[in-house]
This record gives sequence, structure tokens and C-alpha cells, in this order.
Amino acid sequence: MKWSRALVGIVAASSLALAACGGGTDTPADNGGDANGAGEEISIGIVNLLSHPALDAAQEGFIEALADAGYVEGENLTLDLQNANNDQSTLTNIANTFANSDADLFYAIATPSAQSLAQVITDRPIVFAAVTDPVEAGLVADWESPDANVTGVSDMNPMQAQMELIQEVLPDVQTVGIVYSSGEVNSEVQVAEAEEAAGPLGIEIVTATVTNSSEVQQAAQSLDVDAFLIPTDNTVVSAAESVIQIGEQRGVPVFASDESTMERGAAAGLSVNYTQQGRDAAALALELLGGAEPSSLPVETQKEFDLFVNETAAESQGVTLPEAVIERAAKQF
Repeated sequence: MKWSRALVGIVAASSLALAACGGGTDTPADNGGDANGAGEEISIGIVNLLSHPALDAAQEGFIEALADAGYVEGENLTLDLQNANNDQSTLTNIANTFANSDADLFYAIATPSAQSLAQVITDRPIVFAAVTDPVEAGLVADWESPDANVTGVSDMNPMQAQMELIQEVLPDVQTVGIVYSSGEVNSEVQVAEAEEAAGPLGIEIVTATVTNSSEVQQAAQSLDVDAFLIPTDNTVVSAAESVIQIGEQRGVPVFASDESTMERGAAAGLSVNYTQQGRDAAALALELLGGAEPSSLPVETQKEFDLFVNETAAESQGVTLPEAVIERAAKQF
């Protein structure tokens, strides 16, 4: 089906956004439009699960890419920005409000946001970012050929490489602790991936679950482990300092999965690029508004992950980062 609200001029604009993306994710194919430039006004509803640096970067990257394609808020772009503050009832209310709005397209940041929109909106396209496994989350039937009205960008964590990094820093590591939200499907997927990657390396994954950010510190305290790994779990990332504090108190290094958490005090980690996630999501959005079918736009995944290190944090957590790790780092904090 072609979207009834598709706009003249979007297709050519999407090619500009695609050129601007060029990052570590696969990019969608051109849908063959022949319109010229941004011109028609578009309206987009954006829902962010909660504010923390990674998800905020996904929102900012999306808006920046639209601007690069010629769509500027207050000129030819109307944005309805909503934040659910990690509350499911708020998400439900936002989704229902969006369903009754005149927006042309919706952008959902994080798995619960995308799930809430997909449950009530079927007549207009939904693009997501910061969703780890959209198939497991019930958003799409297939990574390569999404059905219905949903596609987007996955932030699947490179768990094999993360475990190898932890072992490189701590050759004698036996246990890695992961605190995660029991309400986030994306986190359950990451824990399963971590267990699969850790087993052959002789590492045991030890977990504790939380339902909100206030429980993160106690959950971390309950784990007797050699290292912590903070996954791309929105609840835990928003309270990352709680895990980092436990690491400092015990002399246990904390590894993380996004740049912002390394900057906030994790020792090292391979990072998802959330600004690029947003930019790639914007390129998909423009293609969809230009008439592309979601089934023609595979879910994108990041293929290359930058290593970030924080030597000061590592030392405060009782570990000296190997020189080889420091030399490979894209950035040091």
C-alpha cells in the first residue's frame, strides 16, 4: 500500500538525508522517486521513552538529518515532541493521542515506545531507533522484509566483542554482572546474547533485574562479580552512576555499551552510535513519506562499533587498561 499521506518532494529529500548519514549502519535503497527537493510541509510525532544521553542523541540526530534534507521546524516541518519519562501509562496516552493526530509519520525512540505506537497506529508509517531486536519485540515479522507500517534502526549490542574486550582487560575474569530491566525485551535479548558469547570464553553471566531506576544500585550491590557490563538498557543507563559507584567501592571495573556511559565513568566499552541511529532513522522516514513500502526498507543495523575508554575511571575501579586497548580507542575520556 502507498501511504495516503505521502508527500510530493519527499523522495528527493530523502536522498540528501541518506548522503548525510554515511555512518556505520546499512542504508536503505533509493525508491526511485523523481520529485525535486524539500518543499511540502510535513508533520512528525516523536516519542522518547525517557531522557538520557543515548536516547536524546537519537532524537537530536533525527532532527538534524531532517534539517540537512531541507526540513526545518517552524518552516516546513511540524514536530510534536513527547517524552514518556519511562512510564508505560504515559506511553499509552501518547500513542493514543498520536493515533488521533494529523501527523504524517511517527518516530519512536526505544523498544517500549515503538511497541506502544505500533499497537494503535496502523494507517501511517512508524520508524524506530534504539530498538535491539524488533522481531523479538513484535514490531516486524522479519529483519529484511518488515511488514505492516513499521521499520527502523536496531541498536543490537556486539556482545561477542564486548566479552572479548572484558577478557582482554581482565584475563582472569570469571563472572560478569549485568543489571537489567525486566520490562525491556531489548535487555532480555542482550542478556541471552551475552550468555551465548561468554560461555566459550569461560565467563559466567550473573544477573539482577529491576523495574525502575531507583532499584539499580541495590541490584548492583547484590552481585558478587569480577566486572559489570551495562547493556543498552534504558532504565539502567539512566542510573548508570549507581553501578559505577559500586564498581569504585569494590574495585570492580564497569564496562558499558554507549559512549555517554563511558564519559560518565565506565572504564571502557564498544559503543552504539545513537546520533547516527537518529540520522539513519530520518533517512528511512523520508523514504516512507515519499511512498516507499516498509517491506522494501530492511531494518538497519550498526556494523562497526567504536571503542571508548576512560582511564581515570578504570583506575578508580581498580584496573589499568592495557596499552593495546587504549591505542585502539576512538576516544578517551
